[in-house]
Amino acid sequence: MRISLPLAVFLLVLAAPARAERDPQSGAPLPPGKPPPANPITDHFFAQAAFFDPRFNTNLRVDPSPPIPGVMGTPVNAEDDLGLPDRQPQVTVELMFRMRNRNKVRLGYFESNRSGSKVLENDVRFGNEIFAHGELVDSSINFRMFDLTYTYSFYRSDRFEIGTGLAAYFVQLDAMGLVPATFQQQSVSAAEPIPALPLDFTWVISSRFAVTARGAYMTATLNGFHGWIVDSEETIQYRWLRNFAIGLGYTSTRMSLTKSTGSSPGVFGLSIGGLEAFVRFSF
Repeated sequence: MRISLPLAVFLLVLAAPARAERDPQSGAPLPPGKPPPANPITDHFFAQAAFFDPRFNTNLRVDPSPPIPGVMGTPVNAEDDLGLPDRQPQVTVELMFRMRNRNKVRLGYFESNRSGSKVLENDVRFGNEIFAHGELVDSSINFRMFDLTYTYSFYRSDRFEIGTGLAAYFVQLDAMGLVPATFQQQSVSAAEPIPALPLDFTWVISSRFAVTARGAYMTATLNGFHGWIVDSEETIQYRWLRNFAIGLGYTSTRMSLTKSTGSSPGVFGLSIGGLEAFVRFSF
């Protein structure tokens, strides 16, 4: 990947260390002052691992490909109609890098691979196949989401920090339906980037406790694709040691993706939400 000269200079300026303060009379470097208290506002990096127990609600419609005028796939709920589990406990990872005092970059990754079997109560058109009612269908949905968020803190004090910037969500979906009795099978894949506007908030309650909240929202329409996403996380954390914190939170992601052209036309809607317990290493 090529990086333009202005962008490279900008990144170097952000990453450059601050100059040591000097005595105004002699010009000699002053001794280092007392380090600031450790909290989410003064952290320059954190790595967070969370145990996440989300509940899923998935709706999808897979249309024929290539598209057939007037013919659409059958709308189904993956949990109720296809037998996919509506819960999947897992571990998630999140990273944050602070460049100087007001610029932050956050990285997050979520992955879910679910499969199930169920006897169909109605005929289902899944892409180019029609699965008849009364047949046992094996299905799977693999979902991956990587998000990259940059925020600039337009307000920052010892106890409060509020920032906004730009986020990008990279979503990949793989869905498969199989009827073992008739050997019918249909697989579809889609990958779409979704930009979003983030909002980041931190409140340091005391030397030990802090509350954080973040959110992102965007809707976009481009070249036969329409999608929207709402992503949020609220946490309360306890700073056990200077570089170690524990906490509880709630994370929610809702999205809708509609594609009318290309190799995988259809509709995909997903709601994920649940409690999390996390540990955070920071400095």
